[in-house]
Amino acid sequence: MYMKSGLLLFAFVLTSIAAAPDRPQVQAQLLDHNEFLCSNCFFGPSTYYYCFEADNKILIGYQKSPTLNWKDETSNDLTRVHKSWKAWSAGGKNIPLSYDDKNIWVTRPDGKLVKLKQDYNTDIFINNKQCRSAVKKKSE
Repeated sequence: MYMKSGLLLFAFVLTSIAAAPDRPQVQAQLLDHNEFLCSNCFFGPSTYYYCFEADNKILIGYQKSPTLNWKDETSNDLTRVHKSWKAWSAGGKNIPLSYDDKNIWVTRPDGKLVKLKQDYNTDIFINNKQCRSAVKKKSE
């Protein structure tokens, strides 16, 4: 009985992997990044935004990380316990990534994927005109 349920689980996982849509794997350039840091937080979110140029388009994505700090707003004491809550940081300007209509996937130095949610509504970039022009301005 356990063998049968194990085989069914394996078949389900294999089908899920095979049915996953192909995402373009591209070399992108990190144009800008910025953050909304949660200061004096007790499990509040800090949000990290990234702007890339890939495939002749601008991709903007963000990552939210639970944060615990009270003296240094740039620190996150939770990352000592849960390494995946550390904000993604680029190793250089050229970044391999994949994306679809809703998400962007980048790789951490340890090889694990980080999923960024695409968002073109937050005007947070101050250093790059391409990134600012990709943000959809709300009608007033």
